[in-house]
Amino acid sequence: MIRTIDDGLSYLVKVNHASVLDDYLNSAVDMARQYAASTGLCGILVTRHAHDTYTVAVSEAVPFGETRERHDP
Repeated sequence: MIRTIDDGLSYLVKVNHASVLDDYLNSAVDMARQYAASTGLCGILVTRHAHDTYTVAVSEAVPFGETRERHDP
């Protein structure tokens, strides 16, 4: 499941099976990248909250054109 949290800026990715994780994350990153490309100011931050829950967000903390990952403690 990919759910929009903040229109074009942030997406929640939650999976039931590891086999779809990469596809869901790639789709969410592609959607966020479209917004980031329109501004030319932000990159993409992928945050792992749990083994089955991630957030993909447009972030000013990430340089334009880059995608970074982090783990929520």
